[in-house]
Amino acid sequence: MNMTFLQELFNNITQRDALLRRRQSVASAVDHTHLVKACQALLESDGEASSIALASRALAIYRRLSDDEKQRFFKRLAEEFAAEPEHIDSAYAAYREARDNRSLQTLFEACEPLRQELFRRLNFASDGTYELVNMRQDLLGLLREQPDLAPIDDDFAHLFGSWFNRGFLMLKRIDWNTPASILEKIIRYEAVHEIQDWDDLRRRLDARDRRCFAFFHPAIGDEPLIFVEVALHKGLPSRIQPILSGAEGGIEDPEDADSAAFFGISNCQTGLRGISFGNFLIKQVVQELSQELPQLKYFVTLSPVPGFAQWLAEQRENDQWPPSVRDALAELDTPGWHRDKQRQERLKAIIQPLAAHYLVDEKNRHGLPLNPVARFHLGNGAKLQRINWLGDISDKGLKQAAGLMVNYLYVLDYIERNHENYTAKGTVACSSDVRDFAKRARKLAKGELTK
Repeated sequence: MNMTFLQELFNNITQRDALLRRRQSVASAVDHTHLVKACQALLESDGEASSIALASRALAIYRRLSDDEKQRFFKRLAEEFAAEPEHIDSAYAAYREARDNRSLQTLFEACEPLRQELFRRLNFASDGTYELVNMRQDLLGLLREQPDLAPIDDDFAHLFGSWFNRGFLMLKRIDWNTPASILEKIIRYEAVHEIQDWDDLRRRLDARDRRCFAFFHPAIGDEPLIFVEVALHKGLPSRIQPILSGAEGGIEDPEDADSAAFFGISNCQTGLRGISFGNFLIKQVVQELSQELPQLKYFVTLSPVPGFAQWLAEQRENDQWPPSVRDALAELDTPGWHRDKQRQERLKAIIQPLAAHYLVDEKNRHGLPLNPVARFHLGNGAKLQRINWLGDISDKGLKQAAGLMVNYLYVLDYIERNHENYTAKGTVACSSDVRDFAKRARKLAKGELTK
């Protein structure tokens, strides 16, 4: 049978049902009880066409709920759409007796919450996958105040881990000829260095020394999942402002570049938080660029250090550091400190070693670096190559990291080794320069001021 005909048939059913709902909803209000009933009807349905229509109806009701009603719906999901304890007990008793694959499979099925089957069926609807991603985004906003909803998030994460498997992701290059609907999303989703306007976007996409790549998923159309901005460069870049402005440091011919600098990686869908895309994206972009420009020697990031300024502020009260260090850090409160040459040099001698200590030696309760960007790149197998003083002198850069930026270097021959050492032992792969800075930090702690 012609699959295109079937798809059009199902789309017509969904569209006709949606039109009917819009007409009926003009005078009718909905609450979470209407949605629960729609979900129950969906789970009871055994016809494909009717399931598509019921899934579309349920998602349409969800979109119309107020925030409070959505919270009540999630509560009902947690309580009434969980796995049945009696079924689990019975299945476990049968498995304990038989110890065979059939009884094990029955136990697996009994342990699965009914919510997971509900989400699978909601996914039947046109744009169902994207609607569920947005539903999880709503849920994530509630988890801090409602930790009892966490099992629902576990179900979402379990399903999304399969639905957004690397095999389904499509890498596309974004340039000035990309449809405007996608370019508008790139502007909106840029999370590292805000895109000011269309002229700013064109500088980042249209120049010969720029590249931009994004992952897409066939189920959510032209919504990017994650994208990375790349600057082709001579040597490792140390400052972001020239890259963003295009005023200096660029190259005329891409074949003159020896480095590809990843200067902005933005996750676009909050509802997919925790689903790993970035490591696949970087590795595939490295492959793409290596094929296009085989002369490239270095694949490196120019990364922010969010949270470093806050950590520095906390060190002012930390007796680990002598008064001379803590007093110097107080100068960061002086407006325009980075424009005062003498003050800048005093702070540089202290902050660069402290940055190495923060990135290499300061660990969270899991034994991993405190900094989230460091965890991401080091976990991908990169090496902490260089600490760049005043790499970002924007208001945001000064506020979040005292102007500091970092280069993480991806060396293809060592990525797997670095990843394994990081995962198994929490080892931070770093250059000799970074190790020297970390040694200086230990001397600072002893009151030895060094250059």
